[in-house]
Amino acid sequence: MRLENKVAIITGGANGIGKAIAATYAKNGAKVSLADFNEEALQQTVTEFQAQGFEAFGVKVNVASEEDIQRMVDDTVAHFGQVDILVNCAGVLDYMQAAHNVDDAIWSRVMDINVGGVMRGSRKILPVFTAQGSGVIINLASITGITGGRGGLTYTAAKHAVAGMTKNIASTYGEQGVRCNAIAPAQVDTGLTQSIEGYDMFGLKQATRGVSLMNRSASPEEIANIALFLASDESSYINGVVLAADAGWSAY
Repeated sequence: MRLENKVAIITGGANGIGKAIAATYAKNGAKVSLADFNEEALQQTVTEFQAQGFEAFGVKVNVASEEDIQRMVDDTVAHFGQVDILVNCAGVLDYMQAAHNVDDAIWSRVMDINVGGVMRGSRKILPVFTAQGSGVIINLASITGITGGRGGLTYTAAKHAVAGMTKNIASTYGEQGVRCNAIAPAQVDTGLTQSIEGYDMFGLKQATRGVSLMNRSASPEEIANIALFLASDESSYINGVVLAADAGWSAY
């Protein structure tokens, strides 16, 4: 029960990596607030968790909306009485668009959700964490936030921004008891990345040239186990780290 008596908010918590993190946290004693834009999946996941005896709460959230982010934190505090962990997991893809094919609408959407969502969530939760003298933020970055050629331009830029925000928050608020780290996975087996419909095929070809060097893809549960470690006191001396979770792919 490594997170006993802790309350965690997980954005994108109804599906994929976010759901796996929420389940792992709940199994380790945390009360979980699931924030997701997909209301149907959100309610199904909350019901599923409650049936397993987990303390789960759901709130529909568009992380690109300041109003929704405010409500997400306020409603969680009202329901559970506290927040100890924020996992910024919600994100969207850019269809592997290479620089010369970037669509303005895709650029704006990816930046508003993948970068703006992390900023808004962090901005709202930091006063809570600094007031109580403790708190953990975990951001879902990507191997594209460490390397340069394994994604589309917009997604790569967004995840580099997430990596930068992670380090900045750790540096700025560490002395106030706040830790902020990021996980940078390679390919993860979720529905989000299993279809290439609408992809920029040139960008996809260029970004996947080195896939033959990738050992294997990860399961969502493997990423969730890393998130558990980073949320627990076992990682109390780790702050400002962007951890590659790619079976050594970026080491080649």
